[in-house]
Formats: sequence, C-alpha cells, structure tokens
Amino acid sequence: MNAYSKSPTLLQDNISLRPQHCKQDHTKARLLFFLTLALLLVLTAVFAEQLCPYDPNRQDLSAALKAPSLTHLFGTDRHGRDMFSRVISGASASVGATLALVAIISVCGSLIGIICAKTGGLFDVIVMRLSDICLAFPGLVFALALAAVLQGGLENAVLALALINWPKFARLARSQTLSLLRAPYMDAARLAGCRSFQLILRHIIPNIAGPLLVTATLDIGTMMMEIAALSYLGLGAQPPTAEWGSMMSNGRSLLQTYPWVVLSPGLAIFCFVAVFNLLGDALRDAIDPHSVSEHSTQKHQTTRRLS
Repeated sequence: MNAYSKSPTLLQDNISLRPQHCKQDHTKARLLFFLTLALLLVLTAVFAEQLCPYDPNRQDLSAALKAPSLTHLFGTDRHGRDMFSRVISGASASVGATLALVAIISVCGSLIGIICAKTGGLFDVIVMRLSDICLAFPGLVFALALAAVLQGGLENAVLALALINWPKFARLARSQTLSLLRAPYMDAARLAGCRSFQLILRHIIPNIAGPLLVTATLDIGTMMMEIAALSYLGLGAQPPTAEWGSMMSNGRSLLQTYPWVVLSPGLAIFCFVAVFNLLGDALRDAIDPHSVSEHSTQKHQTTRRLS
C-alpha cells in the first residue's frame, strides 16, 4: 500500500497544487512576454534615428500621398514624407515624453504621499486638500487650460499633465504608508534606533513599491493618450516634430480619402497603450498572486453553481 492510499488528503493536496503551479508559470510567461514587447517599443524609441529607412522630414512632392507599398510600408503624407519613418521617429517624442511624465508624477507624488503620512498635521491637511482640488476638475480639461497658459510645446504639455496627475500617486502612497506605520515591526524598528529617513528607505518604500509600480505601469497608456490629445489639439509637439498625436491632427482632413495618413500613428498609439496595459495586468498578477487565486476560485464556484 502506497503513501497516497494511506492518506487520501495527500493525494488531494497534490492534485490541487498542480493548477496553482500552472497558473504561476502562466503568469510569469505573460509577464515576460509583455515585458519583452515593452522593451522593444522603448528600444525603438531610443534608436529611432537609426531604424528609419528614410529621412522623416525629407519632403518629396512627387511622391505625395502614395498608398502603402513595399517602397513605403505605411505610404506617404501630403508632403511626400515616408509615414513609416515618421511613425518610428515619432516614437522618440511620444514614448520619451510619456515615460518622463509617468516617472515625474510617480516619484514626486509618492514622495509627497509618504511625507504627508509621516509628518501629518497641517502639512498633510493642506496637501490633501490641494489634491482634492486637482481631482475635482476633469483632468484633460485642466491640462488643456494649463498647456494653453504655458503657450504649448511638448515640454509644457508634460508639465501641465504632471501638475494634474500627481495626486493619485500621493494618495496611494499616503494610504499605504499609514497602514505600514501601524505595523508592529515599525515600532520595533523605531526602538532599534532607526530614524525617519531610515524608516522610509528601509521599511516603507520597499513595501509600497509593488502597488506604486503597478499603478505607474497601468498609467503609461493613459498618459500616452493624454499627451497625444494635447498634441492633436495643437498644444503639444509642434511641426515639424514627428509626434503621433500631431501627425493624426495634421492628417485628419485626409481620413476619408487617404486613411493611412491618420491610421498609421493611430495604430502606433493603440499598440503602445495595449502592450503597457497588458504588462500592467501581468505585473499586478505576478506581484499579488492572491488576487488571481481568489478570482479563479470565485469563477470555479460560479461554474459549479451553474452546473
């Protein structure tokens, strides 16, 4: 008689553990796949100048509005410029501005939230009320007003969006920090002689980095669309700079007759946003596997009820 026949619970536990291992492997594979795609997009933006088959700003009126072909994969615009080269060149401005914006709001917002939770008092009240004011306005409308006051430009668009979108990270970091400050090990760290700066670096930031990283990754797609929206309205990148939102704006009158002029940068925005949203979902599942197991358990229970 083997061990499994003596103890049926061991056999059941062994069978129940197999799906969990499969789910963990699937989550890791998803994370690695979308992380690879995201790195490829970032590398494309970094080496855009070397990857362009044509000069993205070179005009050739004899080749204006050519349909997509082997010579011009995405066709040409009204000035005869190669759309494929301009889409790749536009990745440098669009992706660079998006990642810079997310880095600014995530780092600055998180630091503000940690300081508010640690200090409390009047400073915490003033900063949180200021964040309430920022969240009370529609984000893009407020950013439009600020970008218009700053007289447009890609740098001013990033600054305007940064002034609007920092509160989400500040509130998340503050709530996470407040819950950590009540933990017993924080009292032990204080008794061990850790100062406030050491507490923040050693115990607070490492424990709140996961939710903040997931939020920042999921926010990349949103920030990309908001930067593209400002550029589309003429408050972001200015011609002749190749930027996906401004490229769509310049070709919007040609949508019905020469759709590739608008669809090419639009497809680039779609791919970028989709990849980073899926990467954020995979990262969330990898950091918090309990949410995946709870979701699968609820789904299994629902299926059993229906059957």
